[in-house]
Parts: sequence; C-alpha cells; structure tokens
Amino acid sequence: MLWYKAWLDTRWPFLIGLAILVVLACGNVFEYPTTARLLPLADTLPHGTGIVGRAIDEAIQTQRDYRGFIWWQWVRQNFTQTWTLFAVLLGSGGLLVSGSKGALFTAALPASRKQLLGIRAGACMIELLVLAVVPSLLIWLLSPAVGESYSLTTALVHASCMFLAGVVFYSFAVLMSTTFHDMWRPALVTCLVAIGIGVVETVVRQMGGYGVFAVMRAETYFRSGALPWGGLLVTIAISASLFYAALLNFVQLDL
Repeated sequence: MLWYKAWLDTRWPFLIGLAILVVLACGNVFEYPTTARLLPLADTLPHGTGIVGRAIDEAIQTQRDYRGFIWWQWVRQNFTQTWTLFAVLLGSGGLLVSGSKGALFTAALPASRKQLLGIRAGACMIELLVLAVVPSLLIWLLSPAVGESYSLTTALVHASCMFLAGVVFYSFAVLMSTTFHDMWRPALVTCLVAIGIGVVETVVRQMGGYGVFAVMRAETYFRSGALPWGGLLVTIAISASLFYAALLNFVQLDL
C-alpha cells in the first residue's frame, strides 16, 4: 500500500525525466558524426585568450574522440543537469505538502512517520537509479549505430557516480520540503544551491579543485581511470546527514 502510494506520488516526474533523458542520450549519440566532421574547422577559428580561450580549447581537445565527445556533451552537461533537476523534483513536495489531501491521507495511514518517509525515499532511490542507468546503457547500446564503441564499464561507472553523488541534491530537497511545506519553494531553493555550487566549482576548478559535480561526472575516471572514491564517500555521508535531518523534521511536523 505505502509503496504503491509512493509510486503514484512520484510517477510523473520519474516518467517525464526518463523520457527526456532517453531522448537526450539518443540525440548525443547521433549528433557525434556531424560534430566529428566540424571539429577540424574549429582549429582554424580564433579561440581568444584567458579563461574563455582555455575553456574553448579544452572543449575542442576533449571532443576529438567519441569517448571524449560523450563525456563532454552527455555526462558533463545533459546527463548531469537533467538528472539533478529531476532528483530535486522527486525530493520536493509530495506527502510533505501541508494542507493537501495527500498530506491528510498520509497522516491517517497506520504507519509511523519514519516508515512513511523511508518508503517514499526508497521508491525515489529506485527511480533515481533507473534515471541514471537506463540512459547510460542506451549510450552503450546505440554507439555501434554511428560506427563507434563505448565501454559498458564506462557507462556503468558514470551511472553509478551520478546516482551515488547526486543523491545529495535529492536529500537536500527532502530536507527543504520539511521546512517549506509546499512543492515549489524546496525545489527553487535546492536548484539555487545547485547552481551556486556549480558556479563555485567552475571557478575553483581553474585552480585544480573538484567538487560534487565533478564526482557526479566521474571526471577523475574519465581523465585518468581513477574512481573518485573519496568524493563518493563524502557525498554519501552528506546525503545521509541531510536525510536524517529531514527525518527528524518530519517526525516533528504537525500535519
């Protein structure tokens, strides 16, 4: 009963997110032949100097082979941004929206609040894992269609890092939803925090730093083959702490 209700509450963000990620994954694969033909022309164009020039050079050099193109266009951009957005949406609102029929129904169910939030989180974890794995497997499966190959191991590593590190944004959205009892304020606050982290990471990266998005993208694995174990452990610990704080808040809520 509780698992089914959790599915009903979260099915549309999940299904919409899955559809969008599948379309983006397919688009990135079939975009590669055109990009491969145009990249040589980029060498003839002025790239400028400073941070902008270095960023353009990095983009061009990274995308010179298929694996680099997929990491730059798919993992680094479309996958990370879209997956994070739907992690935030799944963590915001739902059974925590005060005054809604769903919240009143939830409060009347014969289950503890720990069970309610735990089952809701469990359902969302499964959905987020699917959102990470299915499009990644599509990259692997569709690559031969454009005459390229993509490692299954690489696809699974990126999917795993996206899920394990990215859950921090889901947990933060859940915490915000126990503070602001509506759908959109938790989502807005969490998105603003994610954008702020992204901006800081972009600046810090110029000095060799890494952060949560770099771990989600498994950047060290792409560049050197080393898994970001330290970053994964830190983000998992932060996610657990945020969810525990959300659980304490939810237990004390007056629904």
